[in-house]
Amino acid sequence: MKSQPSEPGPAPAAQDTEAGGAGTAGTPPPLRALAEPVRGRLALAVGLQAVAALAGVVPFIAVSRIAGRLTAGSPADGEALWPLVALACASGFVALVCGTAAGALAHLADNDLQLALRRRLARHIGRLPLGRLTDRGTSEVKQAVQDDVSALHTLFAHTLLDVVSVLTAPVLILVYLFTVDWRLALFSVVPLLLGVFLFSRAMAGAAAQMAEFGAAVGRISAAAVEFASGIAVFKSFGRGRKAHERFVRATEGFADFFSGWVRSTLVTSTAAILVVAPAVVLLLLTVMGAVFVTQDWMTGAELVPFLLLGPAVAAPMGVVGPRIQQIRAGQAAAVRITELLDAPALPEPATPALPVGHHISLRGVSFSYDGHTDVLSGVDLDLVPGTVTALVGPSGSGKSTLASLLPRFHDVTAGTVTLGGADLRDIPATELYRRVGFVLQDVRLLRASVADNIRLGRPDATDEEGERCARAARIHDRITALPDGYATEVGTAVTLSGGEAQRLSIARALLADAPVLVLDEATAYADPHSEALIQDALSALAAGRTLLVIAHRLSTIRSADRIVVLEDGRVTEQGRHDDLLAAGGRYAALWEAQRTAGPDETDGVPHQRSAPVGADRAADDIREGSAR
Repeated sequence: MKSQPSEPGPAPAAQDTEAGGAGTAGTPPPLRALAEPVRGRLALAVGLQAVAALAGVVPFIAVSRIAGRLTAGSPADGEALWPLVALACASGFVALVCGTAAGALAHLADNDLQLALRRRLARHIGRLPLGRLTDRGTSEVKQAVQDDVSALHTLFAHTLLDVVSVLTAPVLILVYLFTVDWRLALFSVVPLLLGVFLFSRAMAGAAAQMAEFGAAVGRISAAAVEFASGIAVFKSFGRGRKAHERFVRATEGFADFFSGWVRSTLVTSTAAILVVAPAVVLLLLTVMGAVFVTQDWMTGAELVPFLLLGPAVAAPMGVVGPRIQQIRAGQAAAVRITELLDAPALPEPATPALPVGHHISLRGVSFSYDGHTDVLSGVDLDLVPGTVTALVGPSGSGKSTLASLLPRFHDVTAGTVTLGGADLRDIPATELYRRVGFVLQDVRLLRASVADNIRLGRPDATDEEGERCARAARIHDRITALPDGYATEVGTAVTLSGGEAQRLSIARALLADAPVLVLDEATAYADPHSEALIQDALSALAAGRTLLVIAHRLSTIRSADRIVVLEDGRVTEQGRHDDLLAAGGRYAALWEAQRTAGPDETDGVPHQRSAPVGADRAADDIREGSAR
């Protein structure tokens, strides 16, 4: 048995222990529930592994019996050795077959479970509100689909069988040793009991230490992200050394904490590992066996099984740390997967309704993320077909939240949002997304061909239709310059810039041809050249459609048909640009603040430039489209 390194218990599982909400004693309900479809096959694998472990002990027992026959000195006993030899060979074969079958069965069951879980997760994630995915990012989904399912693989396909093996074989060994000599058998149990005692002492207070371990790792992760994302800013101001100071402090703090933890448990944890080490157990049994033999309390042949099998009695303690870590990781993974599967899906209407027209109306709309604090309160608003409505206001006023209600990223807490007279909650999702599209700042492209990325909203579109939309989005020339043109796979040999990705998403929205569009400052982070191209593409996209624009630069929405000012989740002003300036209210104050701040700063956020192109041109195009 391989000894484990001297460390204070399975610390790396600290975060998982807390997340799992359950100890290692017993299986928590989430784990049982997830394993239910393959429970029968796992039980059979456990049974086969137990048989394999027991059969693996028999050859050693047979060898000890052979040693006894040989030391008896009777020539006639030689003929009696062959049955023992046959028993040893047969048991070894049974152990091999059953162990192989158990491993294969557990892996097949686990493979089916992984496939079923990933399919369940994919179906359920597809039904989750888009707001949950955009708010929490993709890390939660990635962890559940990839990392957590892999943790269950380790638990079911490996750890489960290992635990059965290390617990089953010592029981048979101990029973047999007691039949040989109960006194020496008691001595073989001493290392196991001493190892349990010392290990429990080493783990005393581990819960608090593990919590601190997780917090320390979290501080390192946060500092690493800050270091990676902020180093360019620090260097640009000649403070390159400052960029890594917080990261160094976090790592040094973790090292100090972990070193202190190791020092406080070093003696007991090292002792726990040493007393169950096979060499130590073998030395103990050899010394005590020699005493027994010299005192004629047992024969030399009776000592053989203790030397062969005795070290395996304490073997479970030698692997308890890693196995506990794997069990805790599996428990925590099951809890996270279950939480994601239990996340409420976007309710589908019991009696579907189809909108008549594209007029959008918000009445008494309130929304809260946590169920307590309203981000929006009592919003009344109409979006007339063929018009541009701009949302403005200070940061945190609720602009993005209000815009996210139209494509139903979230459902309202109170009030109603209707499209063509039908409540959004009564419109089937497929019908809603045919009518409402969105272009956001954070563009997500699939790892697929450029053509497939454009055809995402209309998979049945022809190549000619996709190319026409790419031309309108001012991205066709860039695509044709790629190695394989429209067949080039995004994210492999070629990576598009932010502005190029934005224009590709606009081409996607053009092809989807949704009559209602939500634009969230699509040019906020573009360079001047890309911004001009994006504005041209947005003009083509906006023509003839109902547009809701989240605007940070007020100069870009002067020609909007309606400007809506939000403050603290409430509509405080609405009207056209000139009327709002004449009113001298909040909008006029925001306009004056941006005008005096200069062209590169808006609402405290630096921007590339502030050309009044996008929504002005979009509004003109919409009006021309409506007139046509």
